Amino acid sequence: MAPRLLLLLAVVGSLCATAAVGDGDGDGGGDQIMRPLKMSCSTGAGNYVAGSQYHKNLDQLLAAIPMAAAYNHGFYNGSFGAAPDEVFGLVMCYVRATGGADLCRKCLAAAPSGIMQLCPGSRTARAVFDECVVLYSDVSFFSVASDLAASSFYVQARRGQSWTAGGGFSPSEPPYVVDAAAMNRTRSELIASLAVIAAHSPLRLASKDTPFGGSPSMEARWMSGFVQCRRDLPASECTRCLSGYAARLPRLLPNNSGGAIKGYSCILTYGIVIPEVPWLRLPSEWVLREEDEAFLMKTKRRRRLVAVGLSAGGVVIVLCLSLSVRYFLLHRRRQWRTAAAVKKSELEQPMRQDELDKGTGSRRFSYGELAAATDNFAGGNKLGEGGFGSVYRGVLSTMNDLPVAVKKVSKSSKQGWKEFVSEVRIISRLRHRNLVQLIGWCHDGGGELLSLLLVYELMPNGSLDGHIYGPESIVLPWPVRYEVVLGVGAALLYLHEETTEQCVLHRDIKPGNVMLDASFDAKLGDFGLAKLVGDGRRSRTTGAAGTLGYMDPACLSAFTASVESDVYSFGVLLLEVACGRRPGVPNGDGGAVHLAQWVWEWHGGGAILDAADARLGGEFDGQEMERVLAVGLWCAHPDRALRPSVRQAVGVLRFEAPLPALPARMPVATYMSPSAVADSSSDGGGG
Repeated sequence: MAPRLLLLLAVVGSLCATAAVGDGDGDGGGDQIMRPLKMSCSTGAGNYVAGSQYHKNLDQLLAAIPMAAAYNHGFYNGSFGAAPDEVFGLVMCYVRATGGADLCRKCLAAAPSGIMQLCPGSRTARAVFDECVVLYSDVSFFSVASDLAASSFYVQARRGQSWTAGGGFSPSEPPYVVDAAAMNRTRSELIASLAVIAAHSPLRLASKDTPFGGSPSMEARWMSGFVQCRRDLPASECTRCLSGYAARLPRLLPNNSGGAIKGYSCILTYGIVIPEVPWLRLPSEWVLREEDEAFLMKTKRRRRLVAVGLSAGGVVIVLCLSLSVRYFLLHRRRQWRTAAAVKKSELEQPMRQDELDKGTGSRRFSYGELAAATDNFAGGNKLGEGGFGSVYRGVLSTMNDLPVAVKKVSKSSKQGWKEFVSEVRIISRLRHRNLVQLIGWCHDGGGELLSLLLVYELMPNGSLDGHIYGPESIVLPWPVRYEVVLGVGAALLYLHEETTEQCVLHRDIKPGNVMLDASFDAKLGDFGLAKLVGDGRRSRTTGAAGTLGYMDPACLSAFTASVESDVYSFGVLLLEVACGRRPGVPNGDGGAVHLAQWVWEWHGGGAILDAADARLGGEFDGQEMERVLAVGLWCAHPDRALRPSVRQAVGVLRFEAPLPALPARMPVATYMSPSAVADSSSDGGGG
């Protein structure tokens, strides 16, 4: 999924829907359905039936994305479930055209459920509402603009005194202009310049005023314009969408003094206005308005301590989500503030080639070599798609027909470049039998021809995730699972304590990043979020990152990751392998609890082995299972100070140390809020 940092949809489920609607004062409840301006629903034999797995996944996704978008400045895209029933969804508010955060919130609360009712059974649906757009499908549509046919957009024209787009236009301006040719010239130049700005803006939007029909004084007329693209689109797709709509303006709105084209992938609005105050001449780069800032920051009211009762049933999920939202909000705001100063040409700077060449022991390949190895990245060779790129099977003829996996890293985001550099500079220097080996890399071309490719040893048996949650008829036997957790433990021990230089924090330990070779030996991979930290073996921290559900709640509160947060993720993985369950476990009331809490309840009842994967049919070594479950709880302990080191955890798993003494009930932890952490750091404490 795109730079995308994912919500734990499996955990929050319907709780997110309750929180999203309850948090606002919108009118999304009741029997009233929000009607779209433009809608498209798939029909035919391929549609889903009520109660099917696709229907359940769609329910979960549409329940979660309103809150996710509300705290991500009106935009979210993500997926839920696994193929063939995986659902891809996206929501986006029209930022300036909505007239404020309240309308955005109301649209987010009502539109997802509305489109589902209006498109019953449709596996693919798209809807343009007055304030937002909602899309979902069983096929990924991220990073590609929708078709620009007439059926894919809605046209609004200024009618009398009803025009309010942007919230600052004078209602006294006539709906039509006399000199249509002059208006079209000004409009064309304005939209063209805005398209360039938006395509290279981190938020994919831009607004601008330009003089029209008079001198640039306060009394003169101005033409005000605003454009916005889906934030997942690369610059080229954003430009294509806006240019396509702009080309239709002379025919659709030939002499209208104001209008808008709202589509599934982009929107453009313009209007001739008489500014009432000088500040209506907007800067070319969009900035947060006060009302949007207040809306997005509403949950950031500082408190000195945040008490998290991890044994309080569904409350823990809501609280963890709250902490997650706080982290993502702060993280994104930092990105917005810095990204405005980053030029697109950064990816093409020669100095970055030196950054890659220094200190890497892996081989550099040409694009031609890797294209030949993968049959020009043929669809039949595609192994999968991750957050920052697609992976293809290949054979390197220049290395004795060595089977490899080639990852095409997304070049449309700064985060994609960061992942590429992290993999090349970190994993290329690591050598361990339980780590996926990076064979080489490719950094060719510039601009639209830029290619970022990573070459790994091929793992014939794919990821651990695919085997734990594979077909019901194929169950990964316990002896293989036990060896897998020992292998991951050995890899993590090497990263934390046995590398020749700094400690390496992986920051994204989960079954999807554990690969299995031909002998089902485990190898930890995907070092795109990894960090080199610390000197010596003192406590080390860095910025928080990873996949929710596997992320330490304490690191979400403090916005930092550490060796302890890697240990927490390892603990969740141990529990998953033993139980065969995702991090979010349904509690029977339509909600969910975290897997650690669920297992702790079995432990407290003296029946921890009953938490074992039922599909194993009892065919497992009881002592091994008990140790994996107990160490999983130990590593996922709410209190960081009471978690083991990786060495201690591995020692228990290998029967080299006794079982840990765990309380019967899951303890309650107290986490410091970010403001308190900052205060303690400034006073000389912290860590």
